[in-house]
Amino acid sequence: MFKGSFPALVTPFKNGELDLDTLKHLVEWHIGEGSHGLVPVGTTGESPTLTHEEHETVVEEVVRAVNGRIPVIAGAGSNNTLESIRFMQHAAKVGADAALIVTPYYNKPTQAGMIAHFTALHDCCDLPIIIYNIPGRSVVDMTPDTMGELAKLPRIVGVKDATGDLARVNLQRMTCGKDFIQISGEDGTAHGFNAQGGVGVISVTANVAPKLVAQVQEATLAGDYARALDLQDRLMPLHTAIFTEPGLVGAKYAMSRLGLCSEEVRTPLIGLTEPTKQLVDAGLRHAGLMN
Repeated sequence: MFKGSFPALVTPFKNGELDLDTLKHLVEWHIGEGSHGLVPVGTTGESPTLTHEEHETVVEEVVRAVNGRIPVIAGAGSNNTLESIRFMQHAAKVGADAALIVTPYYNKPTQAGMIAHFTALHDCCDLPIIIYNIPGRSVVDMTPDTMGELAKLPRIVGVKDATGDLARVNLQRMTCGKDFIQISGEDGTAHGFNAQGGVGVISVTANVAPKLVAQVQEATLAGDYARALDLQDRLMPLHTAIFTEPGLVGAKYAMSRLGLCSEEVRTPLIGLTEPTKQLVDAGLRHAGLMN
């Protein structure tokens, strides 16, 4: 069910407020461009600066707009287990297909603490869970052995792996089993991730180039790595440019250049510097998305 390209959907703003009309337009555009699913209210969706009510509104509006055409994996993570339970139960109530749960950040739980956190979330409702392991942001790293323990729970079905360590895919196949869904959380290494046994990407760049990112995924899943590499070569300058500064800021700027949404972000993030804008523009041209 969860394979291919899943844009980590940006949350568009207009004068500081949610721009729900643009959000709905983006959902339709992504479906038309061939995205295989959507992930609202992850970090790229600016979850840290949304209110709880805004968070739930975005998930509900995306699920309603998708209307069952592609899977929706709702961002529902927190370093507060009770808060994450709230988001999970809401996502289940409005009809999301799964929840993306980040390893608890800042409070630095042990491996046993992470098992307790994810077990509580598993037990709070019937929604499948994709673990989001991103040590560079959360400061904790879920080990393959810990993930293997959690994979024994029936509704913990996969991982979004943003460790950048391609060997993790193989190690997690050993501890979690070959059917455990492994999805890359890094655009630049998603091609190689699938060669190791991954089946998809939750992508920032797919906000800007959904068709190309989906085509990379389709080629790898069909075993055509030569075609996938050609496509990845078209995308690589854009991947690099978008992540020169915080990725969601780069993605929103690129989207504004394509007329898709405002580049507006919430503080403490701010707009791109001029040199990075030039890099993003060059990446758009190299990918064939802008003259």
